[in-house]
Amino acid sequence: MAKTLVIVESPAKAKTIEKYLGKDYQVESSIGHIRDLPNSASEVPEQYKQKPWASLGIDVEHDFKPLYVVPSEKKKHVARLKALVKEAREVVLATDDDREGESIAWHLYQELKPKVPVKRMVFHEITPEAIRNAIQHPRQIDENLVHAQEARRVLDRLYGYEVSPVLWRKVAPKLSAGRVQSVATRLLVERERERMRFRSAEFWSLEGLFRTLKDEGFTAALIELGGVRLATGKDFDPLTGQLKPDAKVVLLKKADAESLLERLKTTAFSVVSTEERPFTQKPYAPFITSSLQQEGSRKLGFSAQRTMRTAQRLYEQGYITYMRTDSTTLSKEAMEAARKQVRQMYGDDYLHPTPRTYDKKAKNAQEAHEAIRPAGSSFRTPQDVRGELSDDEFRLYDLIWKRTVASQMADARGRRMQVRLQGADAIFSASGKTIDFPGFLRAYVEGSDDPEAALEDRELILPPMQKGDEVRAKDMRTREHHTQPPARYTEASLVQALEGAGIGRPSTYASIISTIQDRGYVFKRGTALIPTWTAFATQALLENHFSRLVDYNFTARMEEDLDEIAGGRKEHVPYLQAFYFGDEGLKSQIQKQLDQIDPRAISLIPVPALEGSDIEVRLGKFGAYMKKGEASATLPNDIAPDELTLEQAEDLLSKGGDESILGQDPETGQDVVAKAGRYGPYVQMGEKTASLFPTDSLSGMTLERALKLLSIPRLVGELDGEEVWAMNGRYGPYLKKGKDNRTLATHEMLFTVTPEEARVLFAAPRTRGQAAAPLKVFEYPDRTPILVKVGRFGPYLTDGENNAYLRAGEDAHSLTAEKTRELMAERGKPPKAKAGKTARKAPAAKTSSKASKTAVKTPAKAAAKSSSKTSKATSKTAAKASKAASKAPEVKEKADWKDLKSHLDVLSDTERKLIVALRDENRKAEDVAPELGLDVKKAKGMMLQISKKLQEAWRKTVTA
Repeated sequence: MAKTLVIVESPAKAKTIEKYLGKDYQVESSIGHIRDLPNSASEVPEQYKQKPWASLGIDVEHDFKPLYVVPSEKKKHVARLKALVKEAREVVLATDDDREGESIAWHLYQELKPKVPVKRMVFHEITPEAIRNAIQHPRQIDENLVHAQEARRVLDRLYGYEVSPVLWRKVAPKLSAGRVQSVATRLLVERERERMRFRSAEFWSLEGLFRTLKDEGFTAALIELGGVRLATGKDFDPLTGQLKPDAKVVLLKKADAESLLERLKTTAFSVVSTEERPFTQKPYAPFITSSLQQEGSRKLGFSAQRTMRTAQRLYEQGYITYMRTDSTTLSKEAMEAARKQVRQMYGDDYLHPTPRTYDKKAKNAQEAHEAIRPAGSSFRTPQDVRGELSDDEFRLYDLIWKRTVASQMADARGRRMQVRLQGADAIFSASGKTIDFPGFLRAYVEGSDDPEAALEDRELILPPMQKGDEVRAKDMRTREHHTQPPARYTEASLVQALEGAGIGRPSTYASIISTIQDRGYVFKRGTALIPTWTAFATQALLENHFSRLVDYNFTARMEEDLDEIAGGRKEHVPYLQAFYFGDEGLKSQIQKQLDQIDPRAISLIPVPALEGSDIEVRLGKFGAYMKKGEASATLPNDIAPDELTLEQAEDLLSKGGDESILGQDPETGQDVVAKAGRYGPYVQMGEKTASLFPTDSLSGMTLERALKLLSIPRLVGELDGEEVWAMNGRYGPYLKKGKDNRTLATHEMLFTVTPEEARVLFAAPRTRGQAAAPLKVFEYPDRTPILVKVGRFGPYLTDGENNAYLRAGEDAHSLTAEKTRELMAERGKPPKAKAGKTARKAPAAKTSSKASKTAVKTPAKAAAKSSSKTSKATSKTAAKASKAASKAPEVKEKADWKDLKSHLDVLSDTERKLIVALRDENRKAEDVAPELGLDVKKAKGMMLQISKKLQEAWRKTVTA
């Protein structure tokens, strides 16, 4: 009997929903989007390849019609869904109730082309009641939501594909621009510029430990001297760090503070005023997407992406409501469930007299969902579900449950007190805070990005005092203060800033923050997000030549326009026409500005700390570097722009870059140097270089270790009359004997492997893809172990199902269990299937493989082999062999650049940089040499030696 086919986005969601539906339903997953714009030229169908708009994937001349394709990795799954649709009695599209979900439902309908009835089913939580209600109340696909999502996708593609090439040509290759990511990067760069301009100022204060006549102690600080207020941090300009010109305050220097301290030590003090004011504090609104990301960062230390992935799992398993929402509204049943738990767990005194409602605060709030809360008409407590959830899931559920329950609790009530003391011409002040009734604070206290602000929430009780009471100063001390630059953004504060400006959508913030890190615009230090020099150069280009595209108000208005399209109040095609073809449109702006952009001006990054020194900071093809006259030096990746000082710059230039001399080789007396190169850290002695192993770091490099690394390749001994060498190659450590080789399990075996061990390895059959031992193994009580391994592209993490590469600047050797888990949660993806493996399974591929083996033989050898088998083969087979032989290519006598590129590992770091720039990037030695710290003559002279090395390496490969 035919069933109703229900299609959702994820397998986990399908598994949960299937439990709530009867045997008449079959629940399947689309595994996200089944169609999208082509990501590469290979995905463009043949009939469109010659179209002028093919590279965009959007027919801009005909109403911006997108070219949607099914990615190759989805074709098999889509075919399966089509087969299931043919067997179904009806199809229910049950994707999420937002623009993205509506778009997925529409693509499913368009691609699967069902001949049976189709319904659209929506729900905001995965509970039996919600699913049954959704099945009983279906609707149609909302075309307005689909148009809004399509417009957003087209906007992002036009922005990225039109602006990114400008960055490649004028700044550096492989950069990218994005409608929201560029604006988010601008926020970070502007904050870093403020920090670079900031000059810290020093000021001093006094504080003392005072005691009442009953010997009760409390602390008070000097606030006024001679009738004039004492300067505090608020009296200094936040942009410059200096005292505001119009500030009428007393500024204490160190000598002033010490002199005042001596004078006040013996002064008698008395209470001149007391003040007590009651206060009430209301609970916070239930979570929306952005506030959940902020609190996940502050309270749990989660990245925005980690928070959203964890929330996604909780939603799909039926523990919480939908986690992408701008609404702070709670349904009637949710408020009743929360109020019931308050009454049961805390008592009637802690319950607010009436159900609390909250207005939506998010700018451009678009979705009609509830706030994020525990699922169901009655909430399960964190303890009820602890055994069912992973550690991350439990901690986030606990946070959501507490915030939801607290939203229906009574106000917190208390008193704030202030006491003023006077001695001579000095006024001291002491403040206190008493909580009389904690109310909702029993369940939840919101986190803060500012540690000082967090201290203000503490209860601080002052002893009872009356005006005229005498107090004694028992201990008085001076305190030194320095004005602080504006704090860097954290993930939480960046989300808050984006939301406040109406830029982007809360559901996209996690991917935005991840993208700007992956693209090299930002790196993290602790919780702080720090823009790179690349971000500075990119922003300079966008601000100077495409200011509208990174204007905060313009970007926010784009979100409002998309909302208008989603609501059916605006047409999407005219809007796209104006954005792309208008007088101030994207296309015309690029055409006007392209020739006006001076790459040299863009690459120069102003650094206030270096003004007047003739030292320039520039962004080159290989990263940021400094230049003064003929001297140049690479800038270390871990120096934040606001931390670069004149002393550091001069020191780096004197050393020639990010390098340090570890000492001298005892045998030759040559300097042994540790350097940070484009292809990773390495050590050098004379012309000999050696890359660091994955477990090494520049900061921990010693002379002894460097000499050990430089000892590779190492002669292990002789075997069967041939030398055996231990070598470190492009794909890891191995043993080489003539034309034969064997992989070593770890890098350290390069130093320890013995002739006997080598004999055993070479006696064993050679295996392709031999796996090396992991660098580290982290085990967890609630999940499979995570291994740290080294692959072709560097260290990576794997748990057997998903792999995750480390970000730039992250060291494999310094990973902790918690950091490893976080990286896997953020970046883990199933490994892509290798084309070769798939091809070998097909008979056609096998035939092709045989043909290729025939093709590499010389005509003479192929003909001879064909002749020797003529008596056994049919004439038809012989004719085919002869034809293949006639087409076989001749063996090359000399390699071209395409062949040589695969042997760059035989070169030193400097040599690699030089030849890649001159051959791949088609640049001149005059431009490249300064970036590498070379004079032009030396750079040109190196080319002959580089060519010889590469040709020799190629010949050895061909011979082997």
